[in-house]
Amino acid sequence: MKKNKLGLFLLLGAALLSAQEKRMLTLDEAVALGIQNSKNLQIDQQKILDALANVVDAKNGMLPTLKVSGSALALANANVDLKMLPSGQGGGAPKAHSAFFGNVSASLPLFAGGRVQYGIQSAKFLVEAAKLSTQNDQMAMAYTVSQAYNNLFKAHQAIKVLEENLMASKKRDESFQKLENNGIVAKNDRLKANLQTSDVELQLLDAQNSASIANINMDLMLGLPETTMIETDPNYITALADPDSKTITYYMEQATSNRRDLQAFDYQKKAAALGTKAAKAEHWPSIALTGGYIAADVPNILTVTNAANIGIGVQYNVDNLWKKNSSLLKAQSKERQIELGQELLYDQIKLEVNRDFQNSQFAQKRIGVYEKAAAQANENYRVVNNKYNNGLATITELLDADTAQISANVNVINAKADAMLAYRKLLQSSGL
Repeated sequence: MKKNKLGLFLLLGAALLSAQEKRMLTLDEAVALGIQNSKNLQIDQQKILDALANVVDAKNGMLPTLKVSGSALALANANVDLKMLPSGQGGGAPKAHSAFFGNVSASLPLFAGGRVQYGIQSAKFLVEAAKLSTQNDQMAMAYTVSQAYNNLFKAHQAIKVLEENLMASKKRDESFQKLENNGIVAKNDRLKANLQTSDVELQLLDAQNSASIANINMDLMLGLPETTMIETDPNYITALADPDSKTITYYMEQATSNRRDLQAFDYQKKAAALGTKAAKAEHWPSIALTGGYIAADVPNILTVTNAANIGIGVQYNVDNLWKKNSSLLKAQSKERQIELGQELLYDQIKLEVNRDFQNSQFAQKRIGVYEKAAAQANENYRVVNNKYNNGLATITELLDADTAQISANVNVINAKADAMLAYRKLLQSSGL
């Protein structure tokens, strides 16, 4: 019985440990997991396969076609008049009650005005466009993961600061309780200190709640079990590069050269241009090498074998002479739409790069301001604390100084994390 209980406790312990699995992830590792498990990117891969299937379909237009058909027919009182019979021949005409036919036909395209070649090349261009669109979505996914990672990091760092301050606040409460018991501190002052502790506890609960939500969001985004507790890299904000050394011109040049969505438009334009050429080629006839074999058998009347044939087949839609080429009009319209779409995207890219460059510069400057404010808040708390110990400051002034110190230290961490994210956003909009 004791062994069974021990085994049950071990199983429960193992279940609890597995339910709260912890995993340390750097930002790069998180981005790699996010790209690997993204459902949107998996859909993009299927779009690439779909585009490749269109290439195969276009190439099939160059291959010969081979068709086989056969029929077995029952005839009802068919009248047969064989003209080749000599006149005056006695006897009635033979009766046909059934007929059998077989046909094999083959065709090899020789000329179609270039439509087949245009279709193949156009399909290849669209494959490249699909691949570039996928790469662009990967970059967008990388930034989305970076955003989520940044939020989780800030929540974790806020928890650390608040936990340290809560411990100090509780120790201060214990000291105030002893001073009150000895009649040195008024009860009202002790209650103010307790209220400050309660406020820190509420802030800590809020930070823990934010961290839990951010953690679940990361788990779902990275394809991890929802019970996985992600630990962020403590060196995350120390890896921040300084974008001040590069100008906005540099980032604009990089965006023009590296933005995958802009490059995808180039391939779409090439494919559309070929679509226009293919539509114009509809005015040309189609020429093919044809061949076949025919066999027929009408019992008692006719048997045909070894009827092989070969020749040249020409097909031309005469109504092209008076009908407007609607396919050409559609192709030209699509070509123009793509050109305008590319111009619109380029304008958006200029706006994005300029905006993200300014935001990155602003985020860098905020760090210095917040660090200066934190140093002032820490020094102010030290001075007020000394004054309070010497009876020169009130408990309200001390608690206010402590609150300002907590807020200032959290702001420094948040400013550094936000600067890291702003710089990554600049890299994303620049195609880097």
